[in-house]
Amino acid sequence: MMLSADAQNLLFRDARTANAFTSEPVTDEQMRDIYDLVKYAPTAMNQQPLRIVLVRSPEARERLVAHMNDGNKAKTAAAPLVAVLAADLDFHHELPKVFPIRPGAREAFAGNESGRVASAVFNATLQVGYFILGVRAAGLAAGPMTGFDRDELSKEFFPDGDHTVLAVVNLGKPVDQGFDRLPRLTYDEVVTAA
Repeated sequence: MMLSADAQNLLFRDARTANAFTSEPVTDEQMRDIYDLVKYAPTAMNQQPLRIVLVRSPEARERLVAHMNDGNKAKTAAAPLVAVLAADLDFHHELPKVFPIRPGAREAFAGNESGRVASAVFNATLQVGYFILGVRAAGLAAGPMTGFDRDELSKEFFPDGDHTVLAVVNLGKPVDQGFDRLPRLTYDEVVTAA
């Protein structure tokens, strides 16, 4: 079954990266609904390494903003809700629960740190894309950013050192800023056959 044109528009054609939002709050219920959609994103061996910190308190927001690049500070301070999205580099501890069909998977990743880290970052990045689509499906807008001090932000919100922050996403109802959509590459510029 194909999504309706309206649903496709909501998720893709009409969606924009948001830089400003109304003051309407984003509720815990909305975030639970979003997670209930995006938890089904595909990951290798069902790893699910994405971890999310919802920054709600003024103190946590202040700590977050301190590590954002200057161009991202004001919009991050003003967004109704901010999500810090990270890869759990020790995701393999959950494999007996989420991938029980492969006994020994946890031990295989435990013995291969570079492979485990690469897998965590790649698969959590896939989940970040699905997270943004889930936000759009909920009728909200996302303002994803990578302009921050990754090491310091990772230490700030994951002090055990077992996560790396991939993106910071401002969330809420968008304010129309009157910008036209930037050009996209065409099919023929991107796709080739082998």
